[in-house]
Amino acid sequence: MAAEPGPNFTTPRLRLRPPVTTDSDFVQDMYSRAAVMRFIGTGQIQPTRDQALDRIQRYRRLFGPGTGAWLLEGITDGAPLGFALLKHIPFSADISEADPSAAPDVEIGWHLHPDAWGRGYAAEAATELIAHARHCGHQDLVAVTHPDNHPSQAVARRIGMTSAGLTQRYYDTVCELFTLTL
Repeated sequence: MAAEPGPNFTTPRLRLRPPVTTDSDFVQDMYSRAAVMRFIGTGQIQPTRDQALDRIQRYRRLFGPGTGAWLLEGITDGAPLGFALLKHIPFSADISEADPSAAPDVEIGWHLHPDAWGRGYAAEAATELIAHARHCGHQDLVAVTHPDNHPSQAVARRIGMTSAGLTQRYYDTVCELFTLTL
């Protein structure tokens, strides 16, 4: 695999770095869990090594000016904990068709392994990525959650995002939208 495509960050408890092929066992374990996938995409688990490697490649392709997908690992033990993302969020088809020249919004998100839930890692990583987004000149961030994903909504509020209610603006589905002006 080529050199790391984006910056690394360190917080008091976390290291954020681009994922590499050797992370595939962790990625396979995490995204093969129904509890993790319940609120991500179609909700389908991804149990194979090939799916894990594909996800790593997709995440590496997200790196660009002020965007990326970082693996979170414990600073003291290097244990992988999940991912934090800054990426261009896809508009729903009706939004794209109405204004095909619209500049994409930037989404902040997080996916954590169940062993890391409830420890504040998502908010800690997201806070670091908000600082990165500001530094890169982003003006606003959005976060979307499944309407029933209350823990993720709590993270969005904890990092200073404001609920804007339900929307169908993204991903061709109904999401709870959170916004943050930088």
